[in-house]
Amino acid sequence: MRSYITHLECTYCGAQHKHSEVMKTCPECNKVLYARYDLEGAKASMTKEALKDREWNLWRYFEIMPVTDPAYAFTLGEGGTPLLEAPKLASRFGFERLLVKDEGLNPTGSFKVRGLGAAVSRAAELGVDTVAMPSAGNAAAAMAAYARRAGLRGIVAMPQDTPSVMKDECRIYGATVLLVDGLIDDCGTLIKRGAGSAGWFDCSTLKEPYRQEGKKTMGIEIAEQLGWRVPDALIYPTGGGTGLVGIWKAFDELEQMGLIGSKRPKMIVVQAENCAPIVRAFNAGARHAERWENAHTVASGLRVPAAIADYLILDAVRESGGTAITVSDDEMLHGMELLARTEGIFASPEVGSVVVAAQKLRESGVLKESDETVLVSTASGLMHTELVQGDSPVLNKNEPNPARFVPTPERRSQP
Repeated sequence: MRSYITHLECTYCGAQHKHSEVMKTCPECNKVLYARYDLEGAKASMTKEALKDREWNLWRYFEIMPVTDPAYAFTLGEGGTPLLEAPKLASRFGFERLLVKDEGLNPTGSFKVRGLGAAVSRAAELGVDTVAMPSAGNAAAAMAAYARRAGLRGIVAMPQDTPSVMKDECRIYGATVLLVDGLIDDCGTLIKRGAGSAGWFDCSTLKEPYRQEGKKTMGIEIAEQLGWRVPDALIYPTGGGTGLVGIWKAFDELEQMGLIGSKRPKMIVVQAENCAPIVRAFNAGARHAERWENAHTVASGLRVPAAIADYLILDAVRESGGTAITVSDDEMLHGMELLARTEGIFASPEVGSVVVAAQKLRESGVLKESDETVLVSTASGLMHTELVQGDSPVLNKNEPNPARFVPTPERRSQP
């Protein structure tokens, strides 16, 4: 298999750079770099017919991935996550068809493995020996796992109040965990210092060119799973926004390769009401989002006060005719419970936000009944059990009538 990568290109000033060198952001303007490919060459190899015989992992789309030597295409079996029908939620909200892209079934339990799998693999290929990043949890676990898979040293800086299970998962992979009394961008400042003084390779969100290349495979998979077309709307919980940016990039590449047409889904950003820099910028008509002060939310993945890719996120939303919406923490928790109790999917609070957003957008008429809509379920709820704890009855082992402790079942609906 062959990668058709040709160069790196700045998404802001357009400067081009060699892909064979270790790069972070654009040296000219410090903005986000994109990997670019010979898509004419790639489409001759990455055909619909050829894909039928390939494994569903990150490297299924090798032609438009950045690793050039297959020996460095490290995998833990990520990707190929199901695009599940959600008929009960669809009926409840008033959609003809609602779908859930369940990324919680990935290794380490989240979509973060896509981006970090690509970034760590490419870093190893370029000769890096230490990868480091700030994270609110899921990304740290993904980086630590792939660093171990690739034989690299991993270093993560996490807010001190990150759930304990996420800290422990990083440690079990052998990563060094640095806890910071602050927010995710404070952790980023610490990693930046370490990268400067000790030569760590910084895998921060969109501060290197390859995480979005892994994340874009979500978009390719959605198109392939829908028979090489895109939905009418895609609702995405947005912190740093790498996934949304990657999916938007994927659709452009697929169109140039002749695999899909020019239609794009409405790209819809969902943020926490107490940390919503992208929503605020969208509503103000701005192309850049100012840092959100005093950010707080139960959804650690949404607690991102500033995003380096703000302009790319906002461009995608506006070009697609999408929108940006906030939800409260209480609404997120309600969304978690609703998804679990209607469709049997236990997802993170970030995912709870897109469930509630779908309901709000349908009620307001922003989304129509006929809009085929995909909810991106970015992570499993198993890392957030502290948010859903409750009490259960304790029975004597000789209890003669255990049925009296069981609630009357709801009337079963037909599938």
